[in-house]
Amino acid sequence: MAEDPVRTIETNIYPTEHLLRLAVQGQVKHFFLASTSEVYGKNPRERWTEEEDLHFGPTSRPRWAYGCSKAIDEFLALAYCQKYGLGVTIGRFFNVVGPRQIGNYGMVVPRFVDAALQGLPLTVYDDGSQIRCFAHVREIVSCVLDLTLNPAAAGRVFNIGSDQPVSIIDLARKVLQKTHSSSEIAFLPYHQAYSEDFEDVQRRVPCVDLLQHTIGRKPVMTLDQILEDIIAWKTKTRDCGN
Repeated sequence: MAEDPVRTIETNIYPTEHLLRLAVQGQVKHFFLASTSEVYGKNPRERWTEEEDLHFGPTSRPRWAYGCSKAIDEFLALAYCQKYGLGVTIGRFFNVVGPRQIGNYGMVVPRFVDAALQGLPLTVYDDGSQIRCFAHVREIVSCVLDLTLNPAAAGRVFNIGSDQPVSIIDLARKVLQKTHSSSEIAFLPYHQAYSEDFEDVQRRVPCVDLLQHTIGRKPVMTLDQILEDIIAWKTKTRDCGN
């Protein structure tokens, strides 16, 4: 995404505007917009609520193009809600994982699991102290369906994800433990993985109180349960030669 900010911005904004226009023309009752925790930027708060300020870096750093363009999507969707009465619900997804996910776009869990099962080093950027929360895709999809069917969710923004934090280094160690792998952990500085001026978000933890209040639940699967499910699926597909 940071490598091609033009494509990132155009892909996020223009199709969203087109879909919103079609939804109004087709008199769609409820429109769900998939957003991202990236819209919070580098907000320093311990937990992010839906009403937090958005803290982006300078426009000279393309790393922030994705989060900014998704924030524009949110502004646009809520403007359509206010102007045309379109029932818009926005979901800000945090780290969503599960079987069949691939690590091609830097997804850390499948990348770690694949490396561990192949006996390769698990590459951790910087010192691995970054904090993330991982939720199973099955629970995320259920939350989306519940929000889409709930009239009280219209015109609102929701954090959707786990609120159980873990550091990336502890995630790597847990993957090694669960896979019984002898792989090593290799540390890679940001400037070697990305660029000299790359900025990461140190802590990304959602407050999901609004989600739980609205639909009566939140993602609760533990990281152990999630990893066991992913590892079992990847092991099965490897054994089948797929």
